Formats: sequence, C-alpha cells, structure tokens
Amino acid sequence: MHCPFCNADDTKVIDSRLVSEGYEVRRRRQCTDCNERFTTFEVAELIMPNVIKSNNVREPFNDEKLRSGMQRALEKRPVSFDAIEDAITRIKSKLRATGEREVATKLIGDYVIEELKNLDKVAYIRFASVYFSFDDIEQFSKEIAKLQQK
Repeated sequence: MHCPFCNADDTKVIDSRLVSEGYEVRRRRQCTDCNERFTTFEVAELIMPNVIKSNNVREPFNDEKLRSGMQRALEKRPVSFDAIEDAITRIKSKLRATGEREVATKLIGDYVIEELKNLDKVAYIRFASVYFSFDDIEQFSKEIAKLQQK
C-alpha cells in the first residue's frame, strides 16, 4: 500500500479490527518513511449472481432495485434505515451462498418476503399483494389469517 502522504511504497499495519458486523477489516497503517498514519478498509469482493427474469431475460443483480422495492413496501412504516440495510445484506448473502452464477427473480422475491415478514407485517402484505398477484380481497384475508396464526 502506497503512503497517501509521501507516496512511499512501504507501509506497515499497526492495528486491525473487524467492522460492519465482520464484513470489513479496518486497518491502521503507518508509513515507514514519513511515519504518518492512515486508515484503510478491506472488504471481500464477492460476485453477485445474474438475475433471470420471468421472461428469461438475464441481467446483472442490481441492489438498487432490491432496495427500492423494499422501500416501496416499507413506505411510511416505522422501520429504520439500518434495519432495511441489514435485511438487504442478509438477502445478498443468501444469494451469494447459493453458489449459483444465475438465480431466478422468484428466489429473490422469496428472500424479500421472508425479510419483510420479520420487519413489518403491513409491508409484508403490501409486497405480497404484488408478488403473489392478489386478485381479490379474499386473498388478502387468507394471507392476513396466515400471519395471525403465527
């Protein structure tokens, strides 16, 4: 790592700590030439699988689409930004854990439904109404009844 102050080639790590729930490493470094200290962050570069849409079109995973879909369902609900980001992180981890190069949108939807059920029941019903294509009020009632049983 080059020193950002004097551009020397040699720096040494003087402290390392896990941050972001263990998904990043924070390193304090010191330049061996000018003795200035600076911080770096290290994260694993993990490749997200491509998404196979319902019309069989393949596209790269887009976490902004995931985030906006969840935020629409959670609009005006008492759920913190951090809770939403944690849910998105869990969904992305599950997708990477499949080990697949491509995943169907249905799998992503299933993970979103599962997270929304834990975050907020109203948001879950909002998302479910679109995801399961509810046609009438009875389908809403059945889904609400399932929630109440749990």
